[in-house]
Amino acid sequence: MSSTHLSSTHLSPPVALLPWLNVDGSLTAVLEVKAGQPLRVERVFEGYRRLTLLQKKQLGVQGAMLNQPMLAWVREVQLYGNDERPWVKAQSIFPLPSLTGRARRLQQLKGMPIGYVLFKRKRTLPNQRIIQHTSEGWQRQTRYDWYGRKFMISEIFLPAFLSNAAEPIDE
Repeated sequence: MSSTHLSSTHLSPPVALLPWLNVDGSLTAVLEVKAGQPLRVERVFEGYRRLTLLQKKQLGVQGAMLNQPMLAWVREVQLYGNDERPWVKAQSIFPLPSLTGRARRLQQLKGMPIGYVLFKRKRTLPNQRIIQHTSEGWQRQTRYDWYGRKFMISEIFLPAFLSNAAEPIDE
């Protein structure tokens, strides 16, 4: 089950961007179709970070656990399509308790798009999504439930992508 919420800003996303903000399955797959080639992933940061109170709330942490320090594996990347400029800036947040069993491989992605792992067996995953405008552009922030493990991926569509967004999604 998926749910999407548009945050309470007075702006609305450009009509051409709406299908991209609302992709239910692998954003990687539809971006690669648009690019006509595999995405290039440039890692900006990858490592452990302490979660902020807001991040804990966004991940669904409740009660006394909100006041406890919580570490997560954080991966920040820029995704390049068929352009010299990045299309998407993405941040993945995996709370350490979610990185057990097969999910440990999410710490070993290196230059691989995360969509290759998350959507390998299922076309869609249960999620909750917020779409909002940030100082960098339109963002979709999605909390996923992957085999009972909760994590969050935020993707910001950058100007290089927006200049080409008028092309429809070929699914």
